[in-house]
Amino acid sequence: ALLHAQCPQCLQSSHMDLCHVPTAREKGWYLALMAPNVKGSNYAWLDPSRLYCHSQGLQDCLSDLLQPFQGDSVDMVAGIDAMGFILGAAAAARLQKGFLAIRKAGHLCVQTRAQPYTDYSGREKVMEVRTDAISPGLRILLVDQWVETGGTMRAAIQLVEQLGGLSLPSVPTGVAAICIEDSEGGRWIQEHYKCAHCVPPHLQPHFNRHQ
Repeated sequence: ALLHAQCPQCLQSSHMDLCHVPTAREKGWYLALMAPNVKGSNYAWLDPSRLYCHSQGLQDCLSDLLQPFQGDSVDMVAGIDAMGFILGAAAAARLQKGFLAIRKAGHLCVQTRAQPYTDYSGREKVMEVRTDAISPGLRILLVDQWVETGGTMRAAIQLVEQLGGLSLPSVPTGVAAICIEDSEGGRWIQEHYKCAHCVPPHLQPHFNRHQ
């Protein structure tokens, strides 16, 4: 509600205006396109996917995510199942690099390495990645839609590190997400890896409180 109140011109009635682009496109303007949860506690508090429908919103979101990595050597982009596939594949296309899908366990018919983790809802899960795509020293940019508790992203980092893609923190690659919340896990990731996200500092406390 806070975001929509700050950018009411981004909406027409209950529908998006997919043609409207604000005159002043400050970092994060497109966050107002996201939709709040209307279905209750069994769902995430916010649905970012609506901003992907807005052509300029998606392009500006990608630009903000990739700007910190300009000049860095990125060999491949990896996206986390499932919503990380959208931004990850789009980032790979923008960078003209390959894309690696980090999957929920049980979907890949080739040799994989698995990693258990606890997601933002507290559920125990397992993710896996094929073992033939990552070689030692490969510089990988990890992309997901959101980092809340950090459990999912940390599991993806562990998988990549086990296969050599993030073998040293000094490797010029890192983590990108629309929002990295100020949780214990989110802080750990930002302290150990180069990170990019789209939330302006003055709005970060509201995202941390899920407002």
